[in-house]
Amino acid sequence: MRLSIVIAVASTVGAAVLGVVPAAAAPGPSPSPSSPSPSGSAPARAAPVTWGVTPSSPTGPNGRASFGYKLDPGATVTDYVAVTNHSARPLTLRLYASDAVTTPQGGFDLLPGGQRSVDVGSWVRLTTPTLTIPSTSRMDVPFTLTVPENATPGDHVGGIVASLAANASDGQGNQVAVDHRVGARIYLRVTGELRPALALEGLRVDHRASGNPFAGGEIVATASIRNTGNVRLAGAPTVESAGLLGLGGRSASGAALPEILPGHAIQTTVRLPGVAPFLRLTVTTTVVPTAVENQVLDPPPVAVSETVTVWAVPWLQLVLGALVVSAVCVLLVIRRRRRRRAARRLAQAVAEAREQGRAEAAAVLAGQPDGADSPPQPDRRTPVAASEPLAPGAEP
Repeated sequence: MRLSIVIAVASTVGAAVLGVVPAAAAPGPSPSPSSPSPSGSAPARAAPVTWGVTPSSPTGPNGRASFGYKLDPGATVTDYVAVTNHSARPLTLRLYASDAVTTPQGGFDLLPGGQRSVDVGSWVRLTTPTLTIPSTSRMDVPFTLTVPENATPGDHVGGIVASLAANASDGQGNQVAVDHRVGARIYLRVTGELRPALALEGLRVDHRASGNPFAGGEIVATASIRNTGNVRLAGAPTVESAGLLGLGGRSASGAALPEILPGHAIQTTVRLPGVAPFLRLTVTTTVVPTAVENQVLDPPPVAVSETVTVWAVPWLQLVLGALVVSAVCVLLVIRRRRRRRAARRLAQAVAEAREQGRAEAAAVLAGQPDGADSPPQPDRRTPVAASEPLAPGAEP
């Protein structure tokens, strides 16, 4: 597998910047702006130069993507690296080996050119440290890799690099020295006992409330995953959360972890949405180590996990509940006041009616003559008809 790296050192501040670039290309030296071209026109930039580094043989590249070895402590192997100049002009390149590192973001990188290697990069001996390659040409350079007698078993990773130094300007106009690097990876496994293992370090778990009281919040678990074994490993992280008595249990898987070299670590974050704020949550973060490139690991690695307690106070739900209770209380108070007001109005109407009845009775009594105890009553006796003379012979 070909890798391409750029190192830029700012001459004005003495700072180094290391990054990975996607192509094995570098611009040629640019003419000074103060030096006009012979024709008097604006100076033209030189065509970019490109080169490649691949595993090879005495007769040329043999299709390998990287250097892969399995050696005993004290063993030596001789191999070849092909450096190809794809440009239309000669190139002078620096050739060296370096240790590999895993960046915190999970990328594959090599040590900066000025940093000394202590692992497989220091075990490689090249026949020449500098190459001058004609245009559109290739050179197959032999090298030896000698494993120390006291080398630890397991995976040792590095690369062979061909670099080109050039000058450039940064965004502020400062002159910087840029080291364009292209390399091929070295994967060496030293025989012996293998110990595949990952570890969780610096785990931090937070519960983030949602603006929607009915949607639940989010658990965010962030940790450093370190390869504490001696074998290259990837991994699969998961997060599980539950409230008291297992209420609201949920789980989620994070993005698969990239290759982590022995002794190195990467940062990872797993998010678990839709978690109800059951006040006290139990959150378990687990990482299952997995093999790289379909390797068979014997013994198989063991999953690692860590459980923490997170407080998830349902503030929004409490505020909403308080508002609902307050609204119910206000409605009850308003209803009670209306009932009291209606009762007072009814009592007042009854009192007014009684008062009006008393007033009317008093007015009737006031209209009778003096000395009369009561108004005249009609004669209810049966009237007797006037006597008429009896007819002769009739009995009275």
